[in-house]
Amino acid sequence: MLRKSVSWTAALLLVAFIAGCTSQPQRTPTSPQSPTPSTSASEQLGSGKASFYGSQHHNKQTANGERFDQGSLTAAHRTLPFGTKVRVTNIRNGKSVVVRINDRGPFVRGRIIDLSKAAFERIGSTRSGVIRVRLERVE
Repeated sequence: MLRKSVSWTAALLLVAFIAGCTSQPQRTPTSPQSPTPSTSASEQLGSGKASFYGSQHHNKQTANGERFDQGSLTAAHRTLPFGTKVRVTNIRNGKSVVVRINDRGPFVRGRIIDLSKAAFERIGSTRSGVIRVRLERVE
């Protein structure tokens, strides 16, 4: 009886060991919406609220290591790679500006991008503080 339980235990351990050595198939991340073919060199990234950096951030270090310049056309995004060019379009008036991602943020719920003051002024009034925008990646 002892031999049977030892051999069954050994067999189960062998099966568990072999199963542990197998690898899972590579999975590619899927987006909730499949991309639609486009003839232009841009990719829709979504829409939401945009704000701008206050003057207290001027000349402070950004997440990518450079100094923030409120006069440059730069922006903060939570996930896009640094250096990504993004066209930001004000939904209300249709004005747009192309910015380069060089920082992380915004960290305010409901906002999708923080623009430098110069970029924000190109598409809206800083008196409004927050505007609704559409984002597109450009090459």
